[in-house]
Amino acid sequence: MKQNIFSLEGKVAVVTGGGGVLGGNICKSLVRAGVKVAVLDIRQEQLDARVEELKQLGGEVAGFIGNVMDKENLELANKQILEKWGRIDILVNTAGGNIPGATLEEDQTFFDMQMEDFKKVTDLNMNGSVLPSMVFGKSMANQQRGSIINISSMATYSAITRVPGYSVAKAGINIFTQWLASEMALKFGEGIRVNAIAPGFFIGDQNRRVLLNEDGSLTQRSEKVIARTPMKRFGNLDELNGAVQFLCSDAASFITGVILPVDGGFSAFSGV
Repeated sequence: MKQNIFSLEGKVAVVTGGGGVLGGNICKSLVRAGVKVAVLDIRQEQLDARVEELKQLGGEVAGFIGNVMDKENLELANKQILEKWGRIDILVNTAGGNIPGATLEEDQTFFDMQMEDFKKVTDLNMNGSVLPSMVFGKSMANQQRGSIINISSMATYSAITRVPGYSVAKAGINIFTQWLASEMALKFGEGIRVNAIAPGFFIGDQNRRVLLNEDGSLTQRSEKVIARTPMKRFGNLDELNGAVQFLCSDAASFITGVILPVDGGFSAFSGV
């Protein structure tokens, strides 16, 4: 019988921010792939709703209140997951995002940015990936096998106006991904890999207001995005799932420290 090197059947995954749109979508794809999924989210109501939704798909799912900024809280979740399933094979760090105070309006300049909000968004996106990687990655180090996936952004390839804090934080995620990939392989063996995906432009709750007018038409910002995207469209969140599953599978056994764009060609195209 041939082995399917792309299979994730029976693996155990932790998804931070699993109650959100991006995290929830990745959770669903992993459950459908036969993965046992531990959903972490700081919001009880959203966590409960997500776990119930995932259970309807017929998979093994458990929910844990998880604050990605609280190491003790994450260590408790780690202990509970190990007690339930005995191992952790996959960590997907989807918790993060932008906040309004760190995003400049069209009539604002850099000098209007609120430093408190800048710190909040950099802490959320950087520490919100570093701490889970530290806690759940230690379990992977103990078993000498695992895959960590971080979430980067197109904002790290070239400057995108109005999102200074988010851009800086995601640029930090890139070097953290490469650094941790090297650290894990050198000190704990080739079985632990760390990679990131860099989503292109997807319309979601956080960016809907800046990408779509009230009547559903494209804003000027959206038109610029489409002009720079060779595929001439926005992505569908489902189109991120294949990249995540590939990077977590044995098919990617010699891939670590990579930031993989899933962007319809945005990062490759000069606009000319």
